[in-house]
Amino acid sequence: MIAIVYPQFYGVQGIARYLDSFLENLPDGHPPIYLITGNEEKLARHYPGVEILEIPLPSGRGGLLSWALKARKLLLELYSEGKIKYQNFHWPPLVSGLMLPKSIPLVLTCHTTYLGMTGEFYPERHFTSQWGKTSSRVRKRMEKRILNHSAKVIVLTEQGRQEVLRYGYQGPISIIPNGADIRKFKPDGSISKDVDVIFSGRIEKRKGSRSVGSVCRELVKLKPDVRIVIVGYGDDDEFVKSDVADLAGNVTLTGKVPFQEMMGYYNRARVYASTSYYEGLPGTCLEAMAMELPAVVWDFDFYKGLVEPSISGAVAKPNDFSAMAKRICEILQDDALREKMGQRSRVILETDYNWSGLAKKILGEFNV
Repeated sequence: MIAIVYPQFYGVQGIARYLDSFLENLPDGHPPIYLITGNEEKLARHYPGVEILEIPLPSGRGGLLSWALKARKLLLELYSEGKIKYQNFHWPPLVSGLMLPKSIPLVLTCHTTYLGMTGEFYPERHFTSQWGKTSSRVRKRMEKRILNHSAKVIVLTEQGRQEVLRYGYQGPISIIPNGADIRKFKPDGSISKDVDVIFSGRIEKRKGSRSVGSVCRELVKLKPDVRIVIVGYGDDDEFVKSDVADLAGNVTLTGKVPFQEMMGYYNRARVYASTSYYEGLPGTCLEAMAMELPAVVWDFDFYKGLVEPSISGAVAKPNDFSAMAKRICEILQDDALREKMGQRSRVILETDYNWSGLAKKILGEFNV
């Protein structure tokens, strides 16, 4: 008896993948679930015991507000009819959360915060915020207002918990990580490994778009025949294209790739790497590790317990490009080490980040 509220369910972004995996792994006999979403990029989806209620999402500035008001009306109807006991909102975006009925108990799933997305969570800034000071201040006030109306908050990592606490939230907070659907993400040993390093994810400043080229250049210095694929798209596409143009013999940019094609890229790769500075819990890293790829990342708290140095991958001090390239090459040069790390990565995903178990934990937060 839960209404999940998220207007962009049919996209390829992290929250959309999170919800799709959660709904696909619901246990038998779960309570009725209603998914209130938009109809952009609509795909045929069906989950037993889940009713998808689509509200057209108009384009333009007021589109999200219009959608939120209609979602509010629908939530009140479902609640008055006794069909739901809880509303579960996923942010960002935030406007929908401001319109939620205060009469219905709210469980907030906080994937990221603007405190983190603007680079303000860590004492040292590693990227320039895409939002100005006034815009950032407004967004953080919106987050605080939604938090104040939340009966309970679910975060993905301990870092996420610390971010929520920084807003002054005093209610219960549960840490339940994101995961990967290990039934889908299964390595295929028959596929040739013709890619040395894969970077995948949104191409944005906070996700390291201004650093990936520097790491690629260091990799080429250490291994002139290195083969690198950068999978993804975002608002910093043009910068990355220009930045790696001189590395065309080593680096391939794919642009936007359908979600179902990602397994093919992971199967072809030997090592996953990321220059991201801020994440909730990076879905691409989880997926790559499920595909038995060692992960090499910056040393940030949101990777704690996932990327274990010398066990499932390696870490480097943020912006130490030569150190990251060196870690990657050390793994590439040692097939036995790479295979061992990859196998350990898969075990970590099966044990701690398996959606079949995570779905049950999430449902437990609604006392159903």
